[in-house]
Amino acid sequence: MSNKHFINDPTALVNAALQSLTLTNPSVALDAENKIVYRRPDSSGSSPQVSIISGGGSGHEPSFGAFVGRGLLAAAVAGTIFASPSTAQIRKAIASRVDARAGVLVVVMNYTGDVLNFGVAVERAKATAADPNLRVEMLVVGDDVGVGRAKGGKVGRRGIAGTVLVQKIAGALAARGAGLDDVYKVARLAANNLVSVGASLEHVHVPGRDPDLAAAVAADSLALGEVEIGMGIHNEAGSGRAVVALPALVTTMLAQLLDPEDADRAFLRVNSNEVVLLVNNLGGVSALELGGITTEVVRQLEATWGIRPVRILAGTYMTSLNGLGFSITLLNVVNTDIGGPSMVQLLDDPCEATGWSAPISKETWEARNTATREDAVHAGDEIQPSGLKFDAATLKTSLASGLRAIIAAEPEVTRYDTVVGDGDCGIGLKRGAEAVLKHLESTPPTGDAVVDVAQILPVVETAMDGTSGALFSIFLSALVHSLRESGSGDASPQVWAAALKRSCDALAKYTPARPGDRTLVDALYPFVEELGNTGDIKKAAEASKNAALGTKGMKASLGRAVYVGGSGFEEVPDPGAWGLACFFLGLAGLRAVAGSKTEAGSKAEGSSKAEAGPTAEAVPKAEAGPKAEVGSKAEEEDWEAI
Repeated sequence: MSNKHFINDPTALVNAALQSLTLTNPSVALDAENKIVYRRPDSSGSSPQVSIISGGGSGHEPSFGAFVGRGLLAAAVAGTIFASPSTAQIRKAIASRVDARAGVLVVVMNYTGDVLNFGVAVERAKATAADPNLRVEMLVVGDDVGVGRAKGGKVGRRGIAGTVLVQKIAGALAARGAGLDDVYKVARLAANNLVSVGASLEHVHVPGRDPDLAAAVAADSLALGEVEIGMGIHNEAGSGRAVVALPALVTTMLAQLLDPEDADRAFLRVNSNEVVLLVNNLGGVSALELGGITTEVVRQLEATWGIRPVRILAGTYMTSLNGLGFSITLLNVVNTDIGGPSMVQLLDDPCEATGWSAPISKETWEARNTATREDAVHAGDEIQPSGLKFDAATLKTSLASGLRAIIAAEPEVTRYDTVVGDGDCGIGLKRGAEAVLKHLESTPPTGDAVVDVAQILPVVETAMDGTSGALFSIFLSALVHSLRESGSGDASPQVWAAALKRSCDALAKYTPARPGDRTLVDALYPFVEELGNTGDIKKAAEASKNAALGTKGMKASLGRAVYVGGSGFEEVPDPGAWGLACFFLGLAGLRAVAGSKTEAGSKAEGSSKAEAGPTAEAVPKAEAGPKAEVGSKAEEEDWEAI
């Protein structure tokens, strides 16, 4: 046990916390393998209703698992701490852990990894559903005003505590028997009429985090009496820091929410005579102190803004682990125009979810319902041979080389991501690379391009979560489709390049990231372009490396780095771009030396200079097999054969 946590193993902690939900609410079950909390099947014979699914990284409890229950969510999917669940987990929830006969509404907070992973799952669920009439809609909630328009850029507003009001309204309307169109319409209206902002006295400590990384976070701690205004729910910075007492802090926060003259943050003009207030505990504020905060907020709302909320909710709804802070949310109640209940009535409707204020009923406890959903997902993933051939042994050797290069680069990628992100990029890439390596050993390539890429896809979906996992899953899914469209014959570099180009186009539909936005796309596009122009994988890998290094000093316009202040972006390249470049270098038989140069396997090949960071360390030479060496003459000939 550490001096910060009773349970310091993050995996054990998340699993145990999810299991506890089935102990405190008999109406929910847990798919432990996929970290899905879902409502047990109803044996009463009642009509099907729209199922609301949500989820995200763990660490925000009671969101989202404790909001599963009658009258609220049908299921919630949990990722690791502060990381989105994988596409595979979410697909399982949509396809087999809820009653989808009346349709499914997926409600997700506006974070890149969540939007991508849930988006992929929604699209694949619709494409592969056994029931052709399956309807799935997705709503992205962005309610935070702490980061204004100028800094938010393409990302838009982050989703924070106001999301729970959207979930409650949607869940109550679904429980009343409304159709998917009306449930989606009202949920979207609620999302469009939300504003939230948070503040915290300290960053949080993540269980199991490497002591050096924890020390780096601690070094950025707030000074005594200082508060971070606009802090996000993953330790992200907000709009600024100040030494300020509670009344002045609340004055600043309410101004960010309500001042129509603040062009950067005036996302909503509160013009209704009905406003709902939510004062949310980020996890570390005592109930006593939260009461004092709530009183101050309500006092200033009436005295300064003339607002007397029709409903006041105060408590712990969405946390940042044990974050020593709180957030304020305002819902501008508007007419739903569906001829049914109002938003306030829907918030008042009873529900059975331990994260909400309504208690579990006596009838539910005594029912002792033990039913579960164990149906397997039949996703229609069987891939038929395409006839697009290449040398299987060569692919295995070269692909293993690239994957080992990613694993070797993990410490450097992690260090970069600690400077400009949340420190999980290197671990995620390494986890995915190790899983694919294991797959290659148990399932050697067949020599059919479509079959072999398709077999790797579910491995990546399962092993990688967060933003990178979603991006790679989308890209590989599109690559399978593009390769199949290439017909049969020899899988030449030109064929691969054309398929990769079409996959880039498909990826562009799901992310606004383009070269120059400081993302892994900066390393991907140059590789694909150079491979198409020259058919030379070494030149393509060099182009990717140079582009990745070029992100050093490039200000991010997408991803979590948007919210991280300071000058770190001037000191290191984008972590995801550098990790992908290392893969391409290994794939091409080149050795990535992060701090100084990139070398071919033999001195005869020469070397080129490439700086990746001020304190970068050399990435060890990846091994391609028991006796093979990356960059060996035999491997170079193999690549020429491809």
